[in-house]
Amino acid sequence: MAFKFTDANFKKEALESDKPVLVDFYADWCGPCKMMAPIIDELAKEYEGTVKIGKLNVDDNPDTARQYRVMSIPTFIILKNGEAVDTVVGVVAKNVLKEKLDALK
Repeated sequence: MAFKFTDANFKKEALESDKPVLVDFYADWCGPCKMMAPIIDELAKEYEGTVKIGKLNVDDNPDTARQYRVMSIPTFIILKNGEAVDTVVGVVAKNVLKEKLDALK
């Protein structure tokens, strides 16, 4: 299961993580986000222990979404050592995200 990021825990759980982090910026009402949800959960299982994969609800956590200038959802931001190293916007195939995560190794 994907981790739940919030404005309150984002600094500690994402920016200070010792592993790369994939953050799925989503909303409950977003159809494309719902299409991506099972893929994010699969990736969370596959990369458990090597990449922290989680979701951040932009409606409940507007500060973090604003900080990363998330204008469209779903938006996926990959962080490494607290820095955004890659961004993917919209519905994409699972292998697109896998390739980006594998490139971090």
